[in-house]
Amino acid sequence: MGAEAPTWATRRLSNQTPSTVDHVLDFPTTAPPPARSPTISTAFIVLSWYLSNIGVLLLNKYLLSFYGFRFPIFLTMLHMVSCTFYSYLSILFLKIVPTQQIQSRTQFLKILALSAIFCFSVVCGNTSLRYLPVSFNQAIGATTPFFTAIFAFLITCKREPAGVYFALLPVVFGIVLASNSEPLFHFLGFLICVGSTAGRALKSVVQGILLTAEGEKLHSMNLLRFMAPMAAGILLPVTLYVEGNVAAITAEKARADPYILFLLIGNATVAYLVNLTNFLVTKHTSALTLQVLGNAKAAVAAVVSILIFRNPVTVMGMAGFSVTVMGVVIYGEAKKRSKNTTD
Repeated sequence: MGAEAPTWATRRLSNQTPSTVDHVLDFPTTAPPPARSPTISTAFIVLSWYLSNIGVLLLNKYLLSFYGFRFPIFLTMLHMVSCTFYSYLSILFLKIVPTQQIQSRTQFLKILALSAIFCFSVVCGNTSLRYLPVSFNQAIGATTPFFTAIFAFLITCKREPAGVYFALLPVVFGIVLASNSEPLFHFLGFLICVGSTAGRALKSVVQGILLTAEGEKLHSMNLLRFMAPMAAGILLPVTLYVEGNVAAITAEKARADPYILFLLIGNATVAYLVNLTNFLVTKHTSALTLQVLGNAKAAVAAVVSILIFRNPVTVMGMAGFSVTVMGVVIYGEAKKRSKNTTD
């Protein structure tokens, strides 16, 4: 992928002349108010990332399983509409990142293909929450590196050292262990969740292939700005065909219980915050830190969901989940050593 392009803030700072900086330093009596500690700011961003990631999971589970709003495709479409609105607001008006445009018809088709894969992954993930507890959903989701390695090999013929593939064995073993001992195991839900995990891995591999050429590299937030409306457009006919007159049903539910509007708007807003905080954590820390936090997030989400929804767990299931997460950590370390050796 190459070095990441400097952020808008970095470019602005680098464009300042020395005299401008010295001019500020010449007037200590008019110094601006003390800024917040970077450590506190980073901790707040990480906490926001955790809250948004776990919050959207719990809200999806509550809406789809407990509240009785059994329309996962429509719910995903609302997420995409929300991401479209907030992306344009944050990029075009708040300028959180530089604005980028689609450069060619070919690039447009590549983003459209990514949007279709993205739709499949998110819809499957939300649908699986109808059948599976969040804790088991997160256990399956932790196997994403396994599918990423498979797709990278099948699509790009990229081979990793044997030690990297060997590190994936605990990932698979842990999910087998957790599946065999899951009290609320649902076979269809399991297959759908595996499909979601595989779709997420496929998107990351395909994205690395399609948008790495010069002139096609897009910032993650700009990519979301383009993908979200495409995904909403893909999902609209699907939800009308599969879920029927869902808009009228939702309006009827809202008349009976206006609280559902608060739930849907809040859920869709948090869905965008997941992407925004993901970007902010990477910006203020590193991609490696995000990966480590992601591994811990799965465990935290599982524990929180158990405390809230009181779904039964077994010692063997918890052990299987722990083995899977540890396998992901081992895999990450093996990948890092392999990359250092190659470099």
